[in-house]
Amino acid sequence: MALQIVWFRRDLRTTDHASLAAAAARGPCLCLFVYEPELLQAPDFDPTHLEFLNQSLASLHSDLQRLGNQLVLRVGRLPDVFIELHREFGISAIFGHEETGNWISYQRDRRVRAWAKAAGIPCHEFPSNGVVRRLSSRDDWSAIWKQRMRHLVIPEPAEVPSVPAQLSITSAPTLTWQQAGLTAPRVCSPQAGGRQQAIDCLQSFLQVRGRNYRSEMSSPVTAAESCSRISPYLTYGCLSVREAVSAGRQRLQQLRSEQQSGTTVDSAWFQSLVSFESRLAWHCHFIQKLEDEPTIEFRNVNSAFDGLREHEFRTDWFEAWQQGRTGYPMVDACMRSLLAGAWINFRMRAMLMSFAAYHLWLHWRQPALFLARLFLDYEPGIHYCQCQMQSGVTGINAIRIYSPARQAADQDPRGDFIRRWVPELEGVPDEFLAEPQRLTRLQQGLFGCQIGRDYPAPIVHHETAFRAAQQRIFAARDSAAARAAARRVYDRHGSRRRSLTDPER
Repeated sequence: MALQIVWFRRDLRTTDHASLAAAAARGPCLCLFVYEPELLQAPDFDPTHLEFLNQSLASLHSDLQRLGNQLVLRVGRLPDVFIELHREFGISAIFGHEETGNWISYQRDRRVRAWAKAAGIPCHEFPSNGVVRRLSSRDDWSAIWKQRMRHLVIPEPAEVPSVPAQLSITSAPTLTWQQAGLTAPRVCSPQAGGRQQAIDCLQSFLQVRGRNYRSEMSSPVTAAESCSRISPYLTYGCLSVREAVSAGRQRLQQLRSEQQSGTTVDSAWFQSLVSFESRLAWHCHFIQKLEDEPTIEFRNVNSAFDGLREHEFRTDWFEAWQQGRTGYPMVDACMRSLLAGAWINFRMRAMLMSFAAYHLWLHWRQPALFLARLFLDYEPGIHYCQCQMQSGVTGINAIRIYSPARQAADQDPRGDFIRRWVPELEGVPDEFLAEPQRLTRLQQGLFGCQIGRDYPAPIVHHETAFRAAQQRIFAARDSAAARAAARRVYDRHGSRRRSLTDPER
């Protein structure tokens, strides 16, 4: 009996899983996940990712057992694992979802498809979210996304028939960080992986936490509670984008019905739920860029910016930024929080990247890899596009050079976040907290924080670095080559809801 394989990658669920549903309808399935050493050893992978992954795999295995099947684990390179299974048992078909991952997974998928084609084995790949494979024109993307989100969520199969027990297909044990050759996780995962955890997280947001999402998402003081926090579950596919969109729409309809029946409903809910769906569309919009141009992971999307920063990389500044020792309290607080908890809100991610790219004039690639390892919800398509946007090398997006002091004033006005993560500044008054270097030596002694000893002096001067970066990036952007390339970038990747002169956020 040849095997019908359901190949799980970053789609670790049984509901709204088109490939599982299709395979289960045809007959017995071998449900397979492969730990790939090449991915585990990649510079964007972290042991914290493995911890979340393993929790999600355990959840998937439990759900498959409930449906009469199990998850088989293997360790190895692909398609080598498939070749071995085909040699021993025969493979009749491979079912899976389309994946838009990093360059390693992109090359892996090409190898698998080439091998399967040569071996005469059908590969059935299904869309798993709003990302469109072989999109002919960016003009069509929004309509396709909306159409997909209108489709009903695919129900979990009533049963997933298992292959006969006499085939004796063995499963590898759960891979530990030691066995993977990784260092110990720096922190315990701040969110547990798995299907039920994903559902609980989504529902707590839609029912309780999300009321002030729109107004509180930007501040690190409120965002941890008010943001949905479902991003890691979307990354690993414990939850599909369509499920999240559907649940948000159901909640919005419920609130509208309550309001129409005379129940008082906080109007903040309506704005927040609309913003939530907009962010889910935004999520797919950015992944689509990497789908259309996989080299965005390591190559400037606008080649006119090549050479702008590559030869001026200050390793000492990069290390200070990595450690949260830049002398800019808001930057350092965000980095230390991220190091300790593997998550921070979007605006603060943008500020961290902007500071590295403009104030420190670092090429985006190394900071991007460092942040990829820190983010539990690291999603390559969003991540590298955002790192390039915040570095100003797309040519189509607004240049945003964040002022750390202004961000502290706007997003942490009482200094709660800074004092929590930069305790050296505990005694510093509010008016000096964002820029403690303004303290006189007498005040430093009075407030118990000597700059340069207890807390570092700023590694660059804000105004000087700001002006230099602004001049250089606008000079590069205004070149004829950059403008011509920007038009090509926009045609391929730009949001159709805004013109080139009114770039996407």
